[in-house]
Amino acid sequence: MHVALIMDGNGRWAAARGLPRIMGHRTGAQAVRRVVEAAPGLGIRHLTLYAFSSDNWTRPPREVAALMRLFRSYLASETARMVQNGVRLRVIGRRDRLAGVLRSAIEASEAATAGGETLDLRLAIDYSARDAFCRAAARWASEQEPTREEITRCLAEANHCARVPEVDLLVRTGGEQRLSDFLLWECAYAELLFTPCMWPDFGAAELEAAVREFHMRERRFGGLPQAAAG
Repeated sequence: MHVALIMDGNGRWAAARGLPRIMGHRTGAQAVRRVVEAAPGLGIRHLTLYAFSSDNWTRPPREVAALMRLFRSYLASETARMVQNGVRLRVIGRRDRLAGVLRSAIEASEAATAGGETLDLRLAIDYSARDAFCRAAARWASEQEPTREEITRCLAEANHCARVPEVDLLVRTGGEQRLSDFLLWECAYAELLFTPCMWPDFGAAELEAAVREFHMRERRFGGLPQAAAG
């Protein structure tokens, strides 16, 4: 099972408590740990988290800088835990706009966790699905129309990672109901779930409820419901 999460609501969570926005992001990092630890027990083999979109560069420079420091801090504090728990980390998205020290931290964490087989964790940083399409198209140097398989392969290469199954369930926290340029190709037939729960409050119980809701739905992939087909 592949679950994708748009981790939204950190800033609003902090504002509601009279705290700086970065405190919401720091508390949100604790939610990441809870979700990563709970995922395997819920049958989740692949987990993709939307941490920083390419459009997030337009936020105030001070907040962006704080987020970049938070990413480095997360890698430093969580890599050993991921190795211990069999979690393989891969970061998707652009890397050329990240500071060299963060790129090095990403590469070190990816190398250290490469043997993980319990959970495939993908962290989307400086990620845009539309930009990924453009990079994938640039890799396709042929006049022949590509197949879906070939596009999928090119997208994986453009995102610096091996191919993973299409998304089964996409969850967005924070109450907003949009995809925000996240995994548009991979979510073609994903079940979508939008929850008002702010990301810092999201944990194992909320993830379990989302997975339970997913299993109650009937996925038809363009076909007829089972009753009608019979």
